[in-house]
Amino acid sequence: MKIYTRKGDDGTTGLFYGGRVHKDDTGPAAYGDVDEVVATLGLARAEVPTSDPLNDELLRLQRSLFIVGAELATAPENFAKLADGETRVTESMVADLELAIDRVVAARGMPDGFLVPGSNRLGAALDLARATVRRAERNAVTHARKGGHEQSHVVPYLNRLADYLFMLARAAEESWTPSKQEENQP
Repeated sequence: MKIYTRKGDDGTTGLFYGGRVHKDDTGPAAYGDVDEVVATLGLARAEVPTSDPLNDELLRLQRSLFIVGAELATAPENFAKLADGETRVTESMVADLELAIDRVVAARGMPDGFLVPGSNRLGAALDLARATVRRAERNAVTHARKGGHEQSHVVPYLNRLADYLFMLARAAEESWTPSKQEENQP
């Protein structure tokens, strides 16, 4: 088996459970953004020791985004084939993010002004992931308006995920202390 199939050379892509659409259709635009979020969270996770609970949390988020992508990559006529929590986003997934946000806010408090990302690599990567989630959210809204599943929890999930990543980035930047080497750099 080869990695290339040449099926997409005509500008189309295959959907989960079958069917093909143009690569620039609303679904591929949204799940392409979700794929970028997964990659960016990988960049953030690379900054966290594997023994740190945040590493496991970021991995959990990456895996949950595969569920988001699967739902976005499914044609409406195949939505009945989706499985809650495996290939379809659930209301409880949204609620879990709300609880996670509440835990970070309780521990760190709310920021009290505009913040410029970049105090450290982890915070910057989390902010990049947050910004990419917002793009995915906008494209998921467009996809839903143009015939995506109306009862989907994808948009609320992405909305909460962006909020969660915002708070995780703030926590990462607040807990960072520069090393002597970084203090001495211009």
